[in-house]
Amino acid sequence: MAAARKGSQVITHMAIGFALAYACTGSIALGGLAVLVEPVLNVVLLPFHEHAWARVVHGAGGRRRYLMVGLEKISQAAMHGGVAFLVLYVATGSAALGGMAALLEPVCNVILMPLHDKLWDNALGAAG
Repeated sequence: MAAARKGSQVITHMAIGFALAYACTGSIALGGLAVLVEPVLNVVLLPFHEHAWARVVHGAGGRRRYLMVGLEKISQAAMHGGVAFLVLYVATGSAALGGMAALLEPVCNVILMPLHDKLWDNALGAAG
């Protein structure tokens, strides 16, 4: 069940990206491009981001460590938003559309992914 849930999370994340890119551009091709390129870039960049922050977080102690973990998450969200901006900006040439993608995609994920997970929890609870 864990693999099915993870797969469902990936599909939901990609559907959000497609829907936003399509809504911004009206193009199925650009929506599909955004769905393919944006996750790949994030997957490639995330290990470098985590490696850089691991040294910072590991070197911090006590309360400073909590601050560093929080800053790491903010940095990760900024990187994710930057990638969303870059993909739509390169695809359309519009900084406005890139900016909308950078702001809306993370917000939609923050709102919709917990609902997705709650549906899975309810389905698993009913099955068990």
